[in-house]
Amino acid sequence: MKIQYFIPAMIYSLAFALQASANHPGSNLDDVMSEKETFFQAINEPDAPSFELINAQGELKKLADYEDKIVVLNFIFSNCAGVCPLHSARIADIQEKINSTPMKRLVQFISITTDPGNDVGSTLEEYGQTHGLDPINWEFLTKKADDPEDFTRKLAMEYGVKFQPEEAGQQMHGVVTFIIDRGSRFAAKFHGLKFKPINLILYVNGLSHQEKKQKQSFLVRWWEVIYYYFIH
Repeated sequence: MKIQYFIPAMIYSLAFALQASANHPGSNLDDVMSEKETFFQAINEPDAPSFELINAQGELKKLADYEDKIVVLNFIFSNCAGVCPLHSARIADIQEKINSTPMKRLVQFISITTDPGNDVGSTLEEYGQTHGLDPINWEFLTKKADDPEDFTRKLAMEYGVKFQPEEAGQQMHGVVTFIIDRGSRFAAKFHGLKFKPINLILYVNGLSHQEKKQKQSFLVRWWEVIYYYFIH
């Protein structure tokens, strides 16, 4: 079997074997990921910064709407001439891999624009189509009409990433992918674009499973097999 088919099949089997049911699976998952992924940062705060935004159809969306999901969240803007397209491509790749497993029903991808004056309506929809993001569990959100123009940039700062407006509609900013556990627990950050996508996938997989030592040990053993043969 070719490696590119074997890895998703292994992840699928692991996800199927361990059914999702509880909240944080203990510190061991964070410890394992901290050891294996240089760009991982465990947060483990009880509440991620909340928000009330709208989608391309003008529907109100709140973080609380996804409290039964694991949320993979990032901040971008459609006219970005820098790293936003690369960030979106990374998210699309992760989404495709997750959606090929039973985790598809457990995970919600959210991108929030920091340029709400430009990113409205059809622009929000077309961005996903352009960058290969599947609307089945991905949404591009923007501010409500009565919110100030810098509303989502301030929200990004609450999450710990700054978007500084510059000339020609560009913004200087960092790149962070945020993981919000079920119940809106702020679980972790993956910094930059050099992290290995499979690490984020396995972290999300770990969050989706019950806190039991034997299951946790099983996850770590499978992680070691994947890491040794295909990543190291």
